[in-house]
Amino acid sequence: MTSSLWQAIKTLPQVSLTSLFNTDENRVRDFGLEQAGIYFDFSKTHLDKNVVESFQKLTEDIGLAAKMNALVSGEPINISEGQAAEHCAERGTGDPASVENAKSLHRRMKSLVEVIDSGALGEFTQIIHLGIGGSALGPKMLHQALKLGDEKYELAIVSNIDGAALEPVLERFEASKTLLVIASKTFTTAETLLNAQSVLDWMSEQGVADPLGQVVALTADPEQAVQWGVDETRILPFSGTVGGRYSLWSSIGFSVALALGSDVFEDLLVGAAAMDQHFLDSPYDRNIPVLAAFADQYYAQVRECETRAVFAYDERLSLVPDYLQQLEMESNGKSVTLDGQPLSLHSSPIVWGGVGTDAQHAVFQLLHQGSHLVPVEFLAVIQPGDSLSPAHHNGLLLNCFAQGAALMTGKKSDDSHRNYPGDRPSVTILLKDVEARSLGALLAFYEHRTFVNAVLLDINPFDQFGVELGKQMANKLAAEDGSRLDASTEELKKRAFGA
Repeated sequence: MTSSLWQAIKTLPQVSLTSLFNTDENRVRDFGLEQAGIYFDFSKTHLDKNVVESFQKLTEDIGLAAKMNALVSGEPINISEGQAAEHCAERGTGDPASVENAKSLHRRMKSLVEVIDSGALGEFTQIIHLGIGGSALGPKMLHQALKLGDEKYELAIVSNIDGAALEPVLERFEASKTLLVIASKTFTTAETLLNAQSVLDWMSEQGVADPLGQVVALTADPEQAVQWGVDETRILPFSGTVGGRYSLWSSIGFSVALALGSDVFEDLLVGAAAMDQHFLDSPYDRNIPVLAAFADQYYAQVRECETRAVFAYDERLSLVPDYLQQLEMESNGKSVTLDGQPLSLHSSPIVWGGVGTDAQHAVFQLLHQGSHLVPVEFLAVIQPGDSLSPAHHNGLLLNCFAQGAALMTGKKSDDSHRNYPGDRPSVTILLKDVEARSLGALLAFYEHRTFVNAVLLDINPFDQFGVELGKQMANKLAAEDGSRLDASTEELKKRAFGA
């Protein structure tokens, strides 16, 4: 049944965007939805009544509603690892026991924030947060978006094992006033622990008598952190059922809560919870994450678009495209279905993007006139993040809105070099302001959208075994047991390190 429903979707008439607007005076109303202070405009996509109804039939056939309930009820939907995926419980939606456990751990985190703020553990003014992947990218994106510039602590988030990422932080920080936060789900992440050891060595060299006394650990394996040397009173656990790229709602958000305030972190959770309820309660034709996934799959499977571009027309949201790359490509970059069979559909598109208006002078040439059809997503904010002349922010917003209009309508010309074909889709997401609640709702929207895409594809979005192979190869290269890789890799190793 599922394959025939997909075939029906693929054979629907392909109506141009301008025709959709010309034949439906209610299109903006029907495909413009608002939730938690965010307006989502899907009207410039090729979704119409027939497309949405066809996808709704598909969701009934694959049991989307049951899988949504399984997600929030704590069932082991991560079947390859036999685990639940309980990031929603961190913001109060899910199995009651898991929700209460999350609240308890949040209270513990808040208590530690208060202790550090009081100066009881030292006169800290600077924080180094070490992690990688979701243990760093989520907090870094949140801090970039929400910081005001007058915070009590200077926060530096370092993920790369490249010493050139860590050394400049050490050069400008003062060791005795630095709190080291180590974020690692397993507390075995090689890059993070190497960076952590380098920070501890720096502290010792700078005269800190007890460097480990300035460490806080964020982990799902507290015993491993204790073995590494962290005092158990300074370990903030989180549930092992919370995946790394979904973990910013857990104690992984500690550095943000410390730098920006616990109330900011709590507002983030409130906003995400509002989107959770919208996702669970809304009919699919008015359900923002579901409609977004319908559009994603329409372009991936029907129009065979291999990429999706995301452009933040606000400097505060500049890291959102990077955040989405991990969320979507690590979750849905799979080639087999839940039962291990080869995937017959296209998996996650390649997610890329940048910041407007810079991107207009770099990559928009391809978007407007290139041979690739690339669905575009615009992120914009009504309230400016600066105190300069309104001309700055007004110009930013007008450029954003104009790009979506130009992609859709194009411009015909007898000169083929100056012809813009148009009929190129975009979604615009317009926030009233960049504040914790709306940002929490936005990120929860992206998580649920990613989940619905996975259900439509019949894949598991909660494992990431593809991340492991490169690590294994690196360990094999480093080993001095005589093992060898391919001739090309061995030659590179020889040229870098000598015979």
